[in-house]
Parts: sequence; structure tokens; C-alpha cells
Amino acid sequence: MFSINTVFFSLPNEKDILSFMKEEKDAVFNKPRSATDFKFGTEVVTVFDDMVSRSVPFYGEMQRMISEMGKDYATPGSSLYDLGCSTGTSMLLLDKTVDQKVKFVGIDDSKEMLVKCDKKFKEAGVKRDYSLEYGDLNGRLDIKNASVVNLCLTLQFVRPLHRENLVQGIYDGLNENGCLLLTEKVLGEDSLFNRQFINYYYDMKRRHNYSDMEISQKREALENVLIPYKLEENKELLRKCGFKLIDVFFKWYNFCGIIAVK
Repeated sequence: MFSINTVFFSLPNEKDILSFMKEEKDAVFNKPRSATDFKFGTEVVTVFDDMVSRSVPFYGEMQRMISEMGKDYATPGSSLYDLGCSTGTSMLLLDKTVDQKVKFVGIDDSKEMLVKCDKKFKEAGVKRDYSLEYGDLNGRLDIKNASVVNLCLTLQFVRPLHRENLVQGIYDGLNENGCLLLTEKVLGEDSLFNRQFINYYYDMKRRHNYSDMEISQKREALENVLIPYKLEENKELLRKCGFKLIDVFFKWYNFCGIIAVK
């Protein structure tokens, strides 16, 4: 647990985003390796910011949008939760937009990620109250007095059996008019579109200098770990848990961003 204080109110730009993401280049899958499930251990944590910025389309813009919307829903005296906070990029950008009287709570089930996140917070000089906590996202987390909950590319790694329980816990822990910001990799609504969208996605990764071997090996490692839903399935899950106002704020082939308000 850690604490500190103060905030800036200008919206982050691309330079701000990149300044939080100075990392070693991702070379995790650039050599032949035995097939094992993807893990957020030290090897991945070391290069994670480079990996995600090259693997997720418009990652910087999605993060900017999260910081923009978070500003409108975070209320003084409440908490903002980042579930699956990884190295803290979302919270570092939200720190530039959200009132200083909002406490940040970052939760992740990778201790290595939390150590990296805390290091980045200290290097960035974060002054507000915050806590970084280890938590199993396959369970119902104890969320209290939340005005914003961020799930940035996180729910897709939660086992489908446990997703409803997690989302219900988020809904129950949100204050009235609080919001959930959900960004996810998704399946196409039809198998034809799904195949096309995946091909376009791999083309994007090639443009970001990933080789076919890297793409193939990472796909195999993620096969039993990252399990995406269709966009409509995600929206139905949100409705089932009680969210009444739901809309898509970002969509690029097989990636989307959803805002849901209690």
C-alpha cells in the first residue's frame, strides 16, 4: 500500500502516453520455443509496454479516451479502480485528468506487474492517494465507493466461468452514475468477418515489425489464456449484471471499447 497527492487537468497527448511507455523491445517470441501458456511473468513484464503498444491497434488513442471519459465520471471522495492494471499506463494518464481527491486502486494478479507499476508511479512523481494490490480477477473483488472502474484488455483473460461474478461485483461496488470502461479483443459476429478481422489484425502486427514466427508463437501461447467474446455477448453480460446505459466508444475490427453506466 502506498500514498501521495496532487493532479494536472490537461488531457494527455501522444507525447505523454509514450513517456510512460519507455521499455525494452518485445522479443519474447522472436526465437523458436516450446509451446506453453502465456504468462505475465518477469519475461513479459520487462517488455510489456512495447508489446502492448505494438500489438493493440490505436492503443495510445484508446488510453487517451479512457483518461478523457474517466475525468467526467470520477467524483471527489470516491475511488477509481483499474483491474488488471499491469504497469499502470491507464492510471498514469488518468492522473493527469482526474481530481486529486479521487483515490486510485490498481489490482493485478501478477506481482511482477505491480512492482513495475509502483516503480513507474514513483518515476512519474504521482502525488495522489493510491494503492496497488494483488488480487485474483477470477473471483469477486471487494470494490467499494467506486465512481470509475477500468478494465483495459483484462476481462478477456478472466475465465468465462468467472466473468459474470466479476462484472456483478463491479456493478455492486459502483456508486450511482458510476461507469465501467471496458476495452477488449472481440470475435466477429459472423465467422466470415471474424476470419477477415483476424487477417487484418495480423497485417497490423506485421506493420509493427512482428515476424510471422512471432505472430504464430504468441497466438499459440494465448490460445487457452485469452478467450474473447463477441461484442454483443459483452454487452449482454453488462445488461445482465444491471447496467442500463451501454455504448461503444471505440471499434477497430476485432478490438472494441465499451462504456457502461450504473
